[in-house]
Amino acid sequence: MFITFLSDFGLRDDYVGTCHGVIARIAPEARIIDITHGIEPQAVLQGALVLANTVPYMPVGVHLAVVDPGVGSLRRSVALRDGAGRVYVGPDNGLLVPAAEKQGAVTAAWELTESRYMLHRVSRTFHGRDVFSPAAAHVAVGVDPADLGPAIDPGTLVRLELPEPDVGGSRIGATVLYVDRYGNVQLNLSRVDVERAGIVPGRRVELDLGVDRYYATAARAFADARPGDIILYEDAYENIAVAITDGNAAEMFAIRAGQRLTIHVVD
Repeated sequence: MFITFLSDFGLRDDYVGTCHGVIARIAPEARIIDITHGIEPQAVLQGALVLANTVPYMPVGVHLAVVDPGVGSLRRSVALRDGAGRVYVGPDNGLLVPAAEKQGAVTAAWELTESRYMLHRVSRTFHGRDVFSPAAAHVAVGVDPADLGPAIDPGTLVRLELPEPDVGGSRIGATVLYVDRYGNVQLNLSRVDVERAGIVPGRRVELDLGVDRYYATAARAFADARPGDIILYEDAYENIAVAITDGNAAEMFAIRAGQRLTIHVVD
């Protein structure tokens, strides 16, 4: 059985290794795939988008995800099953739902309340170690998710509000969803959105960030532009993004997740 693991824990501290240890004690035969532990701290939306983007490339199994700024609060700990038979384990804060819905909807959900599938002492601040990792490991060795706690209505799960683009004529109002380690800026846009505005590879556009404006070119790949050129392109997950060839767009624009920008077609 495979367990994938995504978090905002980083690799500097012991958090990831400790969770690996908990899983290995319960499910020593399980194979763990670390999707990433580089989600920005408390960035639930970024974690949800990365999980939704990457799960289709993962083997069917258990998907453990922990980006949990509400740990210790009344937020629920949950396990979900999707239409493909995958099981997701993590906090009920919207982190898991986009990935599950991308794989055929949430077909069942349970609240993690059964103490025998947790560590003996549960910390108020590290449910990744004490609640989520044990639950994922137990499911990996064959425990029915229904044994982890009572069933809950999937309709009551917390869902994130994804900002919608404003596409009109030759302009698009977009929102930055997240920034990767290269400084590439993912927007809440698809190819359909940009094509509706007449933006195709080779088209020149203006990026309006409110105070500053920059010219960019729609491109198919980084190789289509010269070093230092700003490009608007479709990334590997079919999302529209802004980048600087051989550079860092987010750093140059001083841009962050949640910021709005407007794209204008100029020729």
